[in-house]
This record gives sequence, structure tokens and C-alpha cells, in this order.
Amino acid sequence: MLASGFCLLACPGVSGGRTSTVRNNDLGAAPTTTALSLDQLPSHQWATVLDVARPDSADDRELVLRLTEIGFVPGEAVRIVATGTPGREPLAVRLGHTTFALRRHEAALIHVTPGPRTMVEAVIQGPGRLGATAQPARIALLGNPNCGKTALFNLLTGSRQKVANYAGVTVERKEGTLRTPTGRRVFVLDLPGAYSLNALSADEAVTRDIVTGQAQEALPDLLVCVTDATNLRLNLRLVLEARQLGLPMVVALNMTDMARKQGISVDTAVLSRELGVPVIETVGVHTGGAKNLLEALDAPVAAAAPQPWKAPGLDDVLATQREVRRILGLAVKEPVGSLDTSDRIDRVVMHPVWGMLVLAVTMFLMFQAVFSWANVPMDAIKAGTEGLGNLIKTHMPEGMLQSLLVDGVIAGVGGVIVFLPQILILFLFILALEDSGYLPRAAFLLDRLMGTVGLSGRSFIPLLSSFACAIPGVMATRTISNWRDRITTIMIAPLMTCSARLPVYALLIAAFIPARTVGGIFNLQGVVLFALYVFGIVSAMAVAWVMKRFRDSTRHSPLLMELPAYRWPNLRNLALGLYERAWIFIQRVGTIILTLTILLWFLSTFPSPPEGATGPAIQYSLAGMIGRGLEHIFAPIGFNWQISIALVPGMAAREVAVGALGTVYALSATGDDVASALEPLIAGSWSLATALSLLVWYVFAPQCISTLAAVKRETGSWKYVWIMAGYLFALAYVACFLTYRIALAFGAG
Repeated sequence: MLASGFCLLACPGVSGGRTSTVRNNDLGAAPTTTALSLDQLPSHQWATVLDVARPDSADDRELVLRLTEIGFVPGEAVRIVATGTPGREPLAVRLGHTTFALRRHEAALIHVTPGPRTMVEAVIQGPGRLGATAQPARIALLGNPNCGKTALFNLLTGSRQKVANYAGVTVERKEGTLRTPTGRRVFVLDLPGAYSLNALSADEAVTRDIVTGQAQEALPDLLVCVTDATNLRLNLRLVLEARQLGLPMVVALNMTDMARKQGISVDTAVLSRELGVPVIETVGVHTGGAKNLLEALDAPVAAAAPQPWKAPGLDDVLATQREVRRILGLAVKEPVGSLDTSDRIDRVVMHPVWGMLVLAVTMFLMFQAVFSWANVPMDAIKAGTEGLGNLIKTHMPEGMLQSLLVDGVIAGVGGVIVFLPQILILFLFILALEDSGYLPRAAFLLDRLMGTVGLSGRSFIPLLSSFACAIPGVMATRTISNWRDRITTIMIAPLMTCSARLPVYALLIAAFIPARTVGGIFNLQGVVLFALYVFGIVSAMAVAWVMKRFRDSTRHSPLLMELPAYRWPNLRNLALGLYERAWIFIQRVGTIILTLTILLWFLSTFPSPPEGATGPAIQYSLAGMIGRGLEHIFAPIGFNWQISIALVPGMAAREVAVGALGTVYALSATGDDVASALEPLIAGSWSLATALSLLVWYVFAPQCISTLAAVKRETGSWKYVWIMAGYLFALAYVACFLTYRIALAFGAG
């Protein structure tokens, strides 16, 4: 089945990676053309797809089917717009309005002939318009990755789910409700993006199971197939596949505003006629952009006549692609060469030398900004917490309650919340990079490097998501189809420096690294912060390389990643994203951190010291006894009993460590003084070797119970949780021991 019907043109002699001669009989004149594999095509030269090589293995069979599903079919025009290291991995291939990243051995499966499109073949199929019956009460949003489903979901339901300009943002189902213009309540499912119902990854399987009735729940009353109006060539194939399920369906033609700006004209009446279902224009990022869709949900929809789903074979996919081409010819008009600007940008940002330089400079400037831009708002927060502490001291008599509020709540919470501006600056850069479409290009650049340690470039985005928080990073691995690659990515995700580490890093860097300029323009503290992030990345790559030694490396792991069109970051998305991150951080401060800080204050205050005690009261408290017990374990890596205590609540939330240190040292100052007085205090009582050791501890140690819980949920096994916790704690201890001893040897004690 997979082999039959695969070559629509007569292609004698074509074989992967070699050129041959083909005779094209579809044009009547039977001209002779030269065939070569796509990886041999010179950069920036157009060619026409002839066929895709017959699959030799199960891995190749899946890859060949997916290549065909996304549009590498006979007659399509392709062009290589960028390459990795000359003669090596990977390639960026333009197919219609979409750019895909392929490894060279993947591109070698595709046979092309230089020159423009030479053949178009159509198959007319599809049912007529369905009859109307009842109003939908449960709808599901279905569509390709990065077609604007979640933006439309947010607009319809008032939700604030994450949106970004790359494939794979939604990796699990999202649920919400909407009200139609007549007041009816409708339940809405936002499904992960899928190129096909023939799922190759965990996120695509979620979508397939729900729309085909395999998810042990009722089928949706209505499928809303969301399509990108700027890229219907890629999107319509899934619509035609979903139509065969026999469910009532509406097509939401999304991003119509962008299509008009690009000069693309879509005749919705013709498109609706050819598809046999209603087609409604939407703009998911504009208020009122779903008005027509909401009105349509009040209208009766077709009676469901579910059909058993059968995985499409290669013949089926080819026939569907020819039908897509036929419909596009009738319903869509677009200008030629509208993507030249994108090509020119890609020639720089995906260049093997200039592209890496752009990536390095972007990351470096991001960490410089974390220190350089945050000073004014941080000073304002410090002044506010200091004023609050002084106000309490002035109007409240000394005693336990004053100590709880000043030494416990303000010292702990105020010492953490002061770092909110730095966290928001970091997220501002990450959100802007996500919305611009740049992140998949970075994955393209790093694919060769990641391939050497046994990972695919597809691992890059989950790992980059882990810079915000390891939990969504672990969840984002659902887009990786290879289970071993996915497990490896999960295991190294906690080594990415998440935002919760930033308060600890900022405190120690401010205490031990002078705030001076190096090279005339660079902030030294920012350079050190950048080095810590690089250290985490390098460590993750080293761990992945070690894991590669212990797993089967014969299974093929394709790159095959969509590179979205560039666009300016949406200011509304940026503002909402920053608001969400700020609110999440404040919630953590007001719940987990506040609770643990108060608990630690009690442990540090009771019991009272015995009569005649000469040392600080905290030494005789429960916290002091626990800390001195733990000190025997951590003394070899330079940690005193105060640090040992702070590590315990830090397991729930890393940023608690800053407030915990303030409480443990029994500061009587306000929140401002926690941040500013704690710095000289630890600088005077700790050695540089201890500070370096603690920084290294936070690079490696899995000080986050929530991340371990996410690993259990994603893998379905406690085995991987214990493996992760065991190797990370062991790695942290060994690395700290070496760091501390080497620092002492160089006189940093």
C-alpha cells in the first residue's frame, strides 16, 4: 500500500542521493529532465518535486508518509533557503509558503528536477453540504500546529493560554466555555496541533484519539477546523482528512488580516463549495475577530454520521494532496515572490557562521539586560519593603508578633519579590523571541551540535521553555516522536537555568561580583550570569552525550520541523504573557514562599535558648539543630549550617532560599535590608569558595518537587523520577566538592 501509487511520474533510475534521467509524459512533449535528490540541489534554486523514495524500514515509512502529508508530492515547487555547516546538517527547505528544517539524509529521500513546476494532477472527491439538524453543545478546535488555534480559543472563551509563533506550543488539550450571541453555553476543546490524524508524537495522539472516538469520551458535536489563510496549501490536507470522519464541521479561515497584507486572496464561497462545509473568516488576535464564528455556532449543524477512522496509506495521502492542489487553484490567488524578505532574513540568521553569532549576541544581551535594566524598579521595591518594615517597627511594640512580621514575613517575602523585575525582563526577551518566529531557527542552527550528543534539534524548544520553568519544558517534549530522545530531553530539562534560580544567582553575584564594566560596555555581573546559563547548557549536553552511550542509537530520529514566517511580536501577547508570569510569581510568593518562611521563622524561634546561653538564639532552635545535623553532610562542599537549613525549604521553591537565608540569619531589618544587608553579611561571613560552590549546587540540584511530579506524570513511571533525582543530586554534590576544593587551592577560602 505504501509503495503503490507513490511515483505519479515515470521516474526510471531514480535512487536516493544520485542523479538520473526522467521522461515526463504528462505535458505531451515528453521532454527529458535531470533528477537529483533534494540535498544535492544548489541553494536558492527552485526545483520541482518528482517523488519520494520508497521506504526501506519502519522508521523511513513513517518519515516518508509525513513528508508526503506536509506536501512533498510530485509537482510541488521547492527551494533550499539556508544550510547548516557547508556539506553537513541541516537544510531549510521552502515548500510553498512554509519553510521546513530537514536533515540531509531526510532531504535525500526527496527527488527533484531543477526548474519550475511541471505537472498538476487533480482528483475530485468529497461529500456535498451536510443537512442541518441540532445546535452544537461541544466543539473541538482542530488544525495544524501554529495556525492560531489557541489564539482563537482565547478569544472565544476569554482564556489566557500561551500563544507563540512556532509549532508545538499546545501539547495537551485545553478546555473552556463560550456564550453564543443568543446566550447558549458551548463547551470548547483546544486540541494540540497535528499535521495528520496519523499521529507520530504524543501530542498528535491526543488530538487523534478525541476526534476519532478513541479517547473514552463523547465525540464533539462540531469540529471547527482552524486554517491559516496565509498557508492553505499545508492546512487543507488535514481539513480533507477530518471531513472523512463524518462529523459536522466548520472551517475557520484564520489570519485573514495577514493574508490580505501579503496580497493573498481567498474566495470563501468557492472554498466552501469545494469542501462542502461552511467557511468563516476569523482573526484570532483581534477583538471581534470571531464574531461571525460565534453567530454560526447558533445555527443548526449537520447530524453526525461518524465513520470508523482508518490510518491513511500513501495512496490516500497523495490523492488528498492532489485534491488540495485542485481546490487551491480554484479558490486562492496569491502574488509571486511575496516571501523574498523572509528569505533574505533567513540567509543571515540561519547562516552557519553569522547565524550562530546572532544567536550568541542575542542571548548575551538578554542576560546583560537582566542586571542593567532592573536597577530602578528593584530599588523601588526595596524602598517599599523597607518603608513597610520601618512602619511596623514604629507602630508595633517589640515582641513575637513584630518579629514574625519583620524578621519572618518581610525578611523572607520581601527578599524574594525584589527580584521580580529581573524575572520579567528575562521573560520579555523569551516571549519576544517566541512571537517573532526566531526560536525554530535557533533549533535549526543547533541541530548539528545537538546531534553530536544524541539529540534532535526538536529538543531545543522544550529545553528553551525550561529557561522559564522546567515543568512546561518537560511537557513540551510531547512533540518529540522518538521515545528515547524524549526521555533524554526530559532528563536534562532541569539543567536549564529556570527563572526560579534567578533570585539565588542575583543575590550571590551581587554579593561577590563587583558591579563594574568590562570591555567598556559589558556589565561584569551580567557576564557572570551569562556564564552560569552557559554552564547549565554545556552540562546538559554533556549528560545527554553520556546517556547516548547507554541507549540504542540505531533508531532514526527525524528533525522535520516547521519554520514559521517572521512577524513582529504582538504587544497584546507580550503584555498578557508578562502579566501571567508576574501573577504566577506573586502567587508563589504569597502562598508557598510565605508559608515556608513563616514555618521557618517558627522553627528558628522555638524553643527559646536555655538560661545562660551565650550564642545566637537560633542555634538552640529546632532549625538550628536540623542545620547542624545537615552540616555534617554539606561541610565537605563548603556549606555551613545556615545554608544547609535554607536548602530544605528550597526543595519546594528554589527562590525560597533567599528569604530562608534572611530568616535564618535572624535579620531584624526590613525587606530592603534583606536584599542589601544580606549581601554584605554573606560576603563577610562566607568565603568565595563557598559562594561558588552554592552557585554550582543550584546549577545541578533538582530543588523543585513540582518538576519531579511533572516527570512522573509525563513518563508514567516513578523509575525516571528516582533516576533524575539521584543523578542530579549526585552530580551536584560532586561538582560542588570539586569547585570548592579547587577554589580553596587557588586561595579563594
